[in-house]
Amino acid sequence: MSTIERPSPGVLCRTARPDADELAALLAEAFHDDPLTRWIVPDPRRRAALLPGLFRVFVDVSHDYGGVSVSPCGDAVMLFLPPGASEEVDARGDELADRFAAALGDHAEALATIVRLQAEHHPAGPAHYYASFAAVRASRRRHGLLSGLLRELVERADREGYGAYAEASSPGGEAVSRRLGFVPCGDVISLPDNGPSLRPLWRDPR
Repeated sequence: MSTIERPSPGVLCRTARPDADELAALLAEAFHDDPLTRWIVPDPRRRAALLPGLFRVFVDVSHDYGGVSVSPCGDAVMLFLPPGASEEVDARGDELADRFAAALGDHAEALATIVRLQAEHHPAGPAHYYASFAAVRASRRRHGLLSGLLRELVERADREGYGAYAEASSPGGEAVSRRLGFVPCGDVISLPDNGPSLRPLWRDPR
C-alpha cells in the first residue's frame, strides 16, 4: 500500500474530476510543436494521431497520485507528482513501458531515451514536488493561467516545507518557472543526434 499523501484539490482545481481524454487532448494540442514531441514523432500527422494516447498515460499516472490541477475554465492543466511519488512511478517501469509502447508503437524507443535521461538527472533528494507537464489552450495563452497553476503548486510546496523540481523544454516554460523562483540546477539534458534539450530547474521552499 502506498504511503504517499495525496494532495487535496487546490483553489484552481474543479471539484469534479476532469475528463482524462479531454485533458490528454489539451496536452496533445499544446505540445504538438514542442521540440521534444517533434523529436519523438517527426511526422506531424503521425504526431497528431499519437500524442493524445501518450498524454492519456501521463494524465492517468498523475491522477493516481492526486497530481492534476486544472483551471476553473478548463483551459489549462498541470500534471505533477507529490513528494515520494516519483519513486513509486519508477517502480512501475514495466507497466508504463507497455502502455507507452501501445500508445507510440515504433516511437516508444525515443520516449524511453528521454525518460532514461530524465531519471539520470532527477534530484535524488530532498523530497520534492515534481511539475511534469503543463498546457494552456491556444486561445487562452498569455492570460496568466499557467502562472496561476504553477504558483498554486509552489505555494502548496512552501506550506508543506518541500522544494519543487521541473524541466523546461521551451524558453517560455523556463521564463514562467524562473519568475516563481526556480533556478537552473545541474546540467542541461541534451538528447542524442542533435536533439532538443531540457533545462532542469529547482526551487527551495520558502
